[in-house]
Amino acid sequence: MPQIKTGILLVNLGTPDEPTGPAVKRYLSQFLHDRRVVDTHRLIWYPLLHGVILPIRVPKVAKLYQAVWMDEGSPLLVYSRRQQQALAKRLPGTPVELAMTYGSPSIKQALASLKRQQVNRLVVLPMYPQYSCSTTAAVWDALSAELRQTRDLPQVKFIRDYAEHPLYIAALVESIKASFELHGKPDLLLFSYHGIPQRYAAEGDEYPQRCADTTREVVTALELDESQYKMTFQSRFGREPWLQPYTDETLKALPQQGVKSVQVISPGFAADCLETIEEIDKQNREFFLEQGGESYHYIPALNDNPAHIDLLQALVTSKD
Repeated sequence: MPQIKTGILLVNLGTPDEPTGPAVKRYLSQFLHDRRVVDTHRLIWYPLLHGVILPIRVPKVAKLYQAVWMDEGSPLLVYSRRQQQALAKRLPGTPVELAMTYGSPSIKQALASLKRQQVNRLVVLPMYPQYSCSTTAAVWDALSAELRQTRDLPQVKFIRDYAEHPLYIAALVESIKASFELHGKPDLLLFSYHGIPQRYAAEGDEYPQRCADTTREVVTALELDESQYKMTFQSRFGREPWLQPYTDETLKALPQQGVKSVQVISPGFAADCLETIEEIDKQNREFFLEQGGESYHYIPALNDNPAHIDLLQALVTSKD
């Protein structure tokens, strides 16, 4: 009987290698070719993607990445690396690798590293608290595609999600309380989750329910009533309806409803990235203030906060 050696694989979405047009094009092309992300018929989608969407979006997205790029690189990769390193310190002797579904470091590269370290039991943690076919299932697909290339499969434990995990809820509550203490309690606490097409939910994706589960647990712990919080969805793409209410439209309307101060948290993002730093903390701030809002604060993602690392350690070491 071979000795069991466990390795941990953290997987997030992905990011361009550089804030340049060619790098952004490579990344977006890989991302938007995934049927889990866009399931439009390929004969329709490919000409639209390559003939219209990429030529228009790439220059715009490259400029956005340039605005948020850190000295160490893309925010998502920087914070994800910090999470990996912090978790590795908690688990001496256990290899911890980081991968992205799209871009670098790839799942293929991470699996090769784990194999070189003689790992034969793999714990895979997609860094998405709330399951969705467009994120968590995409990790499963990419992992399966790589493992199909080997004859010697490791044992695999795949963590589907952790939307209601007590340590996750506690970490969110702690970060919200810290923000309230620093900035005062707002008129409204806004929970902004990344959106998906409504059709995906109608076809069985439980993502909106898992977002609601997280929100329920947090507001219960904070003892907020229904007038003190709201749940919305951000980052919609394309013309078909996505989950509603939309974050941007909600923030534009709130000042006219008497809401003058808001704090926004995006619990679906394990690490700050373009969608939180540029979209939530910049674009949506401007929407709110331009319409008469007076105070707007973004509550950062959990990133490498020690309470977040406590959660990650509990998830990957659980015997369940």
